[in-house]
Amino acid sequence: MKRIVPIVLAVALFMENMDSTVIATALATIARDLGTSPIALKLALTSYYVALAVFIPISGRMADRFGAKTIFRWAIAVFVLGSMACAFASTLEAFVAARFLQGMGGAMMTPVGRLLLVRAVPRSDLVSAMAWFSIPALVGPLVGPPIGGAIATYADWRWIFFINLPIGIAGILLATRFLPFVERVPGITFDWKGFALSGLACAGIVFGLSVVSLPALPPVLGVAMVVLGSVAALFYVRHASRKERPVVELRLLKIATLRAAIVGGAVFRIGAGAVPFLFPLMLQLAFGYTPLESGLVSAASIGGAMAMKLLAKPILKRFGFRTTLIGTGIVGGAFMVMIGFYEPQTPVAVLVVLLLVGGFFRSLFFTSINVLAFADVPEEKTGDATSMLAAFQQIAIATGVAVAGAILEVGLLLGDTGVSSLADFHAAFMIVGVITMLAALAFVHMPKEAGAAISGREVPAE
Repeated sequence: MKRIVPIVLAVALFMENMDSTVIATALATIARDLGTSPIALKLALTSYYVALAVFIPISGRMADRFGAKTIFRWAIAVFVLGSMACAFASTLEAFVAARFLQGMGGAMMTPVGRLLLVRAVPRSDLVSAMAWFSIPALVGPLVGPPIGGAIATYADWRWIFFINLPIGIAGILLATRFLPFVERVPGITFDWKGFALSGLACAGIVFGLSVVSLPALPPVLGVAMVVLGSVAALFYVRHASRKERPVVELRLLKIATLRAAIVGGAVFRIGAGAVPFLFPLMLQLAFGYTPLESGLVSAASIGGAMAMKLLAKPILKRFGFRTTLIGTGIVGGAFMVMIGFYEPQTPVAVLVVLLLVGGFFRSLFFTSINVLAFADVPEEKTGDATSMLAAFQQIAIATGVAVAGAILEVGLLLGDTGVSSLADFHAAFMIVGVITMLAALAFVHMPKEAGAAISGREVPAE
């Protein structure tokens, strides 16, 4: 029974991760059918991440108030409903709205599953538990690109979203049968004012960044949204300092390990979040790959990520969190920069190696910060920490997509072909790779013994 619970929870991770990689691979095909450009369609990717960032902060308290099992099942249902809406969308606006609905479901699925895991597993076993918990979820990105490419190449892209229906139904049935009942927490209240301010801040900033680089929309609209979101963020900070239990508990940032995990993880994800958007487009638009071919090549990075899961605990035990995170931040970003040197005459095997090794180091970074974040968080605050960590992660990923789209849009404005060139993609990979490497700075001043109780590393006395 204990073994089946992580597998059932991983259904949500599998569906969510497969969905995002499938869409990235088929982006050009979907855009063409909807009568828009792939760069404009990135708004659909961004709307999903914004929905996650807006609704994730209340996921922990929703689980406490109504029961984690109940929220988990309803979240899957909403995600599947959003998938069906995507399948029937015929305009860019409808597709963006449907993706936002999907994000509302996704906002509750993954954080609630992670929260159950954190509360059920002893801290000393958290590295292995978090690594093994995410392996089923990695199957989604592994099969997503080839499936998305095959569907986009040989069938109607709308089947990409129809396949979520049987997966979602299976997830709901398995959750009903196998997930344990978790008692509701009495006395839970919701910070609705804080929720409105934090949601406006997230939506304004992330959507504003996307609108700035969208074709056919005035850049001033994007700037205005960013300003509005920034003002809302300032008001939220003031509100949170006065509220006993705000929706996003900013006081937890006083915990050094959690603060480093959030800041370093956010910077890293700005770069890493751009890759699933950039890479399939580069292969299809600049190299002439079919969606299926680009999907098969994209899947290579997941092979490296899965290999990492077996080595995460011994690596952290040997080197500790500080050294591991500094090293993986620099190396992970460097491999993104190297993709920026890839040319048509370069053997495909070189690209596969870059993806495999880069995927290994990026996945090790993610696993490390997801564990480090809870190293010093009190048990009663793990729900708030989980929500805050997930919210910042999604904002960073959405920002990465916006940054990548902006770089390509600048290339279009400077060029005269109306299509993103290989040089544009090279520049984008180099820029996001450098941004990713900057994440290492967040861990430079972290003590050597940080997270030692979780990693099992014995730090010699100096």
